Amino acid sequence: MRVLVTGAAGFIGSTTAELLLDEGHDVVALDDLSSGARANVPPRAHFVEGRCGDATLVEGLGPFDACVHFAGRIEPAISMERPEVFFDVNVAQTLQLLRALVEGGCPRVVFSSSAAVYGNQVAMPIDEDQPVSPESPYGESKLAIERALHWLCDRGRLRAASLRYFNAAGATPAHPERHAPEIHLIPLALDAALGRRDGLDLYGDDYPTHDGTCVRDYVHVSDLARAHSLAIAALADHRELVLNLGSGVGHSNREVIDAVRAVTGVDFAVRVAPRRSGDPAEAVASNDRARAMLGWTIEHASLEGIVADAFEARRNVA
Repeated sequence: MRVLVTGAAGFIGSTTAELLLDEGHDVVALDDLSSGARANVPPRAHFVEGRCGDATLVEGLGPFDACVHFAGRIEPAISMERPEVFFDVNVAQTLQLLRALVEGGCPRVVFSSSAAVYGNQVAMPIDEDQPVSPESPYGESKLAIERALHWLCDRGRLRAASLRYFNAAGATPAHPERHAPEIHLIPLALDAALGRRDGLDLYGDDYPTHDGTCVRDYVHVSDLARAHSLAIAALADHRELVLNLGSGVGHSNREVIDAVRAVTGVDFAVRVAPRRSGDPAEAVASNDRARAMLGWTIEHASLEGIVADAFEARRNVA
């Protein structure tokens, strides 16, 4: 297949692009490099620097057999301060991309959605039948595109899979996690252990969880990448898919910090800071539907293994 991967200079996008190339697909990697790193893009991909919302550019690059759409802003806390940016980048530009894909005859789209569409749920694990109620403009922007895709599928304009990630983590040697700015707990904790920061801020220790810190479901980026490839194939038989991608196991922020200390052997400083707006207390996935619909399995289940892979890749990043 000829596959367009938007956001291919990002963490998950670059890892998925590499896997698609390994599977024999022809990959066009599109990224505006506003937050991703050019070094992350697989050399075998045809790289194009540009915005996913540039419909003229996208139309000129086609036709495509599938598009995997990762490009977008991903910082919930920043979205609380600047919601207009997130609706511009994540919604307006994505709608332009979808228009170009539909008009260019691209039959399949796999969309990088988020567990943020669920908001602050009570029942765990979260399955796809639970109500959606975003607590941040970031989550709302992801849900808006899910709704647009639903109507495009309903009207027979394309086939689409919305994949609701929980917490992407780990790394492969060629594609470390490097966001600008970095907001994720594991790479921030690793930087503290590597002496690149003067410690780590722990946002909130008074949540209604077993140790007072947020609980999250960490899923290895390699497992996420396989799910995207499987979703492209599954759209041959399904018009629309909405699936959680998570390990099904929750770990608290303190447990992640302990794992980073164990892997690195460094007892770095941790400062308790106020809660961040838009952070739910707990988010753990039910992945039963992804297992059933895609034949997807978790191959990297150990938290310390995930942290070790992230550490190996991150310590080689300047």
